Amino acid sequence: MTLPPKPEVRPACPHFSSGPTAKRPGFSLAQLETTAFGRSHRAKAAKAKLKEAIDRTKQVLNLPDDYRVAIVPASDTGAVEMCMWSMLGAKPVDIFAWESFGKDWVTDAQKQLKLDNCEVYVGDYGVLPPFEKARDDADIVFTWNGTTSGVRVDDHSWIKPNPDRVVICDATSAVFAQDIPFEKLDVITYSWQKVLGGEAAHGMLILSPNAVKRLESYTPDRPLPKIFRMTSGGKLNEALFEGATINTPSMLCVEDYLRALDWVEETGGLKGLKARSDESLGILEDWVAKTDWIDFLCADKATRSNTGVTFKITDPRVASLKTTDQEAFVKKMVTLVEKEGAGFDFNSYGKAPPGLRIWVGSTVEPSDVEKLLPWLDWAFATVASELQDA
Repeated sequence: MTLPPKPEVRPACPHFSSGPTAKRPGFSLAQLETTAFGRSHRAKAAKAKLKEAIDRTKQVLNLPDDYRVAIVPASDTGAVEMCMWSMLGAKPVDIFAWESFGKDWVTDAQKQLKLDNCEVYVGDYGVLPPFEKARDDADIVFTWNGTTSGVRVDDHSWIKPNPDRVVICDATSAVFAQDIPFEKLDVITYSWQKVLGGEAAHGMLILSPNAVKRLESYTPDRPLPKIFRMTSGGKLNEALFEGATINTPSMLCVEDYLRALDWVEETGGLKGLKARSDESLGILEDWVAKTDWIDFLCADKATRSNTGVTFKITDPRVASLKTTDQEAFVKKMVTLVEKEGAGFDFNSYGKAPPGLRIWVGSTVEPSDVEKLLPWLDWAFATVASELQDA
């Protein structure tokens, strides 16, 4: 068997991790100089930075005027958890999951919160669950984009308006890359380390007036840790949505987020960022169409993610192997490419089916995606030849 020659051109930025993701083009630590460093986060200069992050988030995302935004602890996970623990239990609950993190919310609801009248709908990796089963009078918890499965929500008609329930959406790998109907959602969460290529550990929490109403009218029969508490004396702690934080934030990370928002505006806003991700996805679709050893894990183009794109290896020599052997094959491929400095961290999530996961959020240059693909072809052919020789 004749192997293809080793490619000569490498991506300028070979980072394809799904989080933390590649930094935005042109990033430099020198951009992060600020008067807020070394100051208390309660100091005037630091609090102004936090308030700026909140206000600009509302502006860039075009959120409804009456929606509130806060910076919260523990990344996107913390933002989701604090709302589940603070809001759920007042109404029936429907939870939809189709990948690892969505299944974590199922575990919380069933085994930790032990919610009554909780219906769970789980889809396999690569496909969506049956959203049509959502009850009009039940609270809803779901993930907009499945980071570990490569599947996104493409239709929101199943979310019926009802002011007496809350719709909680983990949107961390979708915000800034996909069209999200914020007005139909009561809780939206995300983290800076996804589409914006920001730093980890901080979560963004967006609440509708309906979510605020739930917080002020419902007191759950369970203890709430300090980092989950959003009310005081039965009323929303408005300070959280004006730049105060529950715990001490990193002002370095806040400054990086502000500079990332600058880049969003320079790149054409939400429309410009989505176009970059869509372009990269198109490059991958063209490659798959002409490549016989690989296919998308998500077969439905309409629901295929344009950020975390997942693949399965379909070549019979690999597909017929045991799962552990398929995982070993992929690991060899990834290791080959990483040793060449041509691509990093593009293997599938540990709990997902064996395969590849290439992050193409907007901070990734489409031209770098294009340069990665010959390396994948070379790595596959190299490792597959070892199977044939064996």
